[in-house]
Amino acid sequence: MEFAYIGAMNAQGTGPVAAEMLQRLGSALTPTRIELTDDSEKHRGHGGYNPAGESHFSLRIESAAFTGKSRVERQRLVYAALDDLMRERVHALSIRASAPGE
Repeated sequence: MEFAYIGAMNAQGTGPVAAEMLQRLGSALTPTRIELTDDSEKHRGHGGYNPAGESHFSLRIESAAFTGKSRVERQRLVYAALDDLMRERVHALSIRASAPGE
């Protein structure tokens, strides 16, 4: 799997929310490529902004699980994998999901 994380990092390389997101997405969707960007600082002063960070993200993910699926079906798979994080911790998530070869 090709992996990239861009954003505020702790000693382990990612913040706790991002680390949990990557773990859940990896388990549920077995991505061949994943890039998660913490965009929280760009949203300072906006609704949902959390001073601790890790409230706004951009995700680029490639997985065979998306083959033959519509954009909405792909987003639903991502949201299902993240489940309670989307309700309780992540305010906004921009998703670019593709199948291998797209």
